[in-house]
Amino acid sequence: MSLRSMTGFARARRSNDLGEVTATVKSVNHRAMDLHAHLPAEFDQYEPALRGVVKKYLSRGHVDLRVSFAPAHAISAAALNRPLFEAYLKALDEAGRDYGVHGGCDVNAALRIPGMLAQPISEDDAPAELEQLVTSAVEDALAALNLFREREGAEIRILLKGHNVDVRRDAAEIEQLRKPAVEHFHKRLEERLAELLHGVAMEPQRLAQEAAVLADRSDITEEIGRLLVHSRELDVLLDKGGELGKKLDFLMQEMNRETNTILSKTSGVGELGLKITALGLEIKANIERIREQVLNIE
Repeated sequence: MSLRSMTGFARARRSNDLGEVTATVKSVNHRAMDLHAHLPAEFDQYEPALRGVVKKYLSRGHVDLRVSFAPAHAISAAALNRPLFEAYLKALDEAGRDYGVHGGCDVNAALRIPGMLAQPISEDDAPAELEQLVTSAVEDALAALNLFREREGAEIRILLKGHNVDVRRDAAEIEQLRKPAVEHFHKRLEERLAELLHGVAMEPQRLAQEAAVLADRSDITEEIGRLLVHSRELDVLLDKGGELGKKLDFLMQEMNRETNTILSKTSGVGELGLKITALGLEIKANIERIREQVLNIE
């Protein structure tokens, strides 16, 4: 399956004997589905059905859907929208009466008002073909939007895989530094314990055991292993595609947690610790780069 971003824009038109419908859809990232439908008043009855159509194509994102309609008779017969014209005249009368504004009726200006030359379609006389026309236009726009989002998703996948390669590279280098770092920590710990116990009798075996316990607490073998497992899982999910945004967000949290533990365990291991810290901070930076891109994945 394709990987899709949540950002895109598309427009589609459909027409028949009734007129022409234009559907425009725009989306940006959002944790859930947040749909805002902007429809002509005569299309309000179609909004529940259109919401269902949108959910068939999109699962997440802040989505703006706009639909406009140009009736065929508005072009051929230029029918006057009498209710709107009468409302315009009434507004002029009220402005003159209440505010002393007397400009007269500018017919040319009135006819340029959107909808003035398009007789509104009431819910009672709207033909069934009109709903199909509107639905088809919206579906065309959504299909085009998904193509746009899939193209952007393909680019995001390339970026994510590149950052993930860097994570594994640095994790592998930390793995190579791990053993000498533990040995260094073990030695330093024994020396420190010997200083603290100077003049106090303690069996060498007991001293070695205590040092081994403390050194084991600085071992990052498990954390490195889990970090690499998560990194490989990231590649698997990216290759699989589909709706991954929430899964990848959780995976980034886990990778970040393992890296933080690695940094905390190796903070006192001398020069090797400094190298591990530098690598760990670079891993965290790449995890953050991945997370920022993940926020825009459906």
